[in-house]
Amino acid sequence: MKLTLQDKPDDASWQEALSLYREAFPAEGRKPDAILARMFDKRISLLAAGREEGAMKAMAICGVLDKPKLLLIDYLAVRERDRGKGAGKRFVSLIADWAKSRGLDGLLIEAEAEDTPENEARIRFWEKCGFVRTEYVHQYIWVPEPYRAMVRYFEPDGRGTTDGTVLIQHISEFHRRSFR
Repeated sequence: MKLTLQDKPDDASWQEALSLYREAFPAEGRKPDAILARMFDKRISLLAAGREEGAMKAMAICGVLDKPKLLLIDYLAVRERDRGKGAGKRFVSLIADWAKSRGLDGLLIEAEAEDTPENEARIRFWEKCGFVRTEYVHQYIWVPEPYRAMVRYFEPDGRGTTDGTVLIQHISEFHRRSFR
């Protein structure tokens, strides 16, 4: 799999990524297309694309956080026909390699925290990718489901926090900038 990142996606890549994004996330579980477009216009997001044989197998919408120096993976999707074959784990590994090469300390995500088999499967996926789930569960006022932060630091030297309340604050600030 080959990774490309664009801070202002070209039209062809963006349309392919949007198709995959819509396939993976129901309308009520994703940011509106106009918000995503504004995030790229403001240059606060990156489109990560994982391609094999020219086809986009995976996509992620990410944002670089300055403090802490983490790459937030806001959305990550793998084509349905490619799931369960290791494509997602390979894609996350490529994103991690890119982030580390840019001097970032790790990766950050927020995962649904409701106790359901689907959510537990997602959390297990992230744990297989090296992420640690935090204890704190956050309830946003604008979405019905609770979330928890999960983080993966590249160096085990204790520089980064695993305090979920602090990490959710950083994620929330990214969301605020997204919707401004």
